[in-house]
Amino acid sequence: MMPNYEELNEAVIVGDRDKVAELTQKAIDEGAPPREVLDKGLVVAMDEVGRRYQTGEFYFPEMLRAARSMYSGLDLLRPMLAASKDEGRGTVVLGTVKGDLHDIGKNILGALFEGAGYEVVDIGIDANPQKFVDAVKEHEAKFVLMSALLTTTMEEMKKTILALADAGVRESVVVGIGGAPVTEQFSQEIGADFYATDAASAVAKAREFN
Repeated sequence: MMPNYEELNEAVIVGDRDKVAELTQKAIDEGAPPREVLDKGLVVAMDEVGRRYQTGEFYFPEMLRAARSMYSGLDLLRPMLAASKDEGRGTVVLGTVKGDLHDIGKNILGALFEGAGYEVVDIGIDANPQKFVDAVKEHEAKFVLMSALLTTTMEEMKKTILALADAGVRESVVVGIGGAPVTEQFSQEIGADFYATDAASAVAKAREFN
């Protein structure tokens, strides 16, 4: 019998953490493959959350609540996904650039990427270029995502891209940038691969490179 993924989807969307954990565990107990539970139960739900956010049906609090509920299911699946050596859609190195201490947007971004089936390596806030380079090498990342909230720290994005090039790994990663002061024009000027206005659109743009 196939798990009730529609019920699990709805629990994620409305932010019912206990229900998400219960239904995820039930699907596991029924023998559903962990990747199937992730894709049909959590990814589908977070895609819908992203859609609602982009259309204005959801706002930041609703998206944050859904992301937190998604983690209650993902935490149960992680050990099995790791044991199966399922690489999913690739590894994302995520961080807020040097000099910038904000993390709420970054955390939402990480949640949505994990919900979409990516492996996320969050290197935190105030991350200098070398920290990004080291993480890319260590985890063989496919994506580097940088955020900046301050105009004074945007230049660190350019420095990080140059550091990736100097380390010989720029061509092996897709670089995405975002944050309140960041623009499409700035993205093009510094040689990023894409710019996203919010977390949901960042996931959509990253998928174009998979």
